[in-house]
Amino acid sequence: MKRNKKILILSHCILNVNSKVYKLANYEGSLQELVIPLMQKGYGFIQLPCPEMLSHGIKRWGQVKEQYDTPYFRKHIKKLLQPILDQLLDYHKNGYELSGCIGVDGSPTCGVYKTCRAKNWEGEISAINSIETLKALTNSLEEVLEQGLLMEEFQKALKKHDIHLPFFAIDEANPDMSIKIILKELV
Repeated sequence: MKRNKKILILSHCILNVNSKVYKLANYEGSLQELVIPLMQKGYGFIQLPCPEMLSHGIKRWGQVKEQYDTPYFRKHIKKLLQPILDQLLDYHKNGYELSGCIGVDGSPTCGVYKTCRAKNWEGEISAINSIETLKALTNSLEEVLEQGLLMEEFQKALKKHDIHLPFFAIDEANPDMSIKIILKELV
């Protein structure tokens, strides 16, 4: 049997960029520069769900962490993670190597080291009646050094079951450098 028993957990959009907010895709389908070398080294993949896509659909607006950080959305994430966790527990129990999790920095859900926040990111779009109002809104956007909601809940669940994995991130501001770092570590 040619099974090497190495598994990586990937954020949904790494394998399917079509799940991202419209106009945020910076590759065509899958992040091939990352995925193909990992496949060639024999890694199997578990794709995390995209909680944003599953709750708000493909035609959603871009949102920040504050907008998703509600009791409902956290329950939604935990429910989506349960089948993933069940798989990981079974693999772990049966001697498979859970080699890591790769997220996407900047995402309000899948950020590993960075996520996006905004102080006043709310309200009715039609109320934006001037360039000054729009500038004030967009100036409140910031990238902060903390995890997105999915990664927070995923790490809590892993810790609860005493599963330890390294976490890596694609930084969409510099994906090529991120890919090099991840491949150097895993390949």
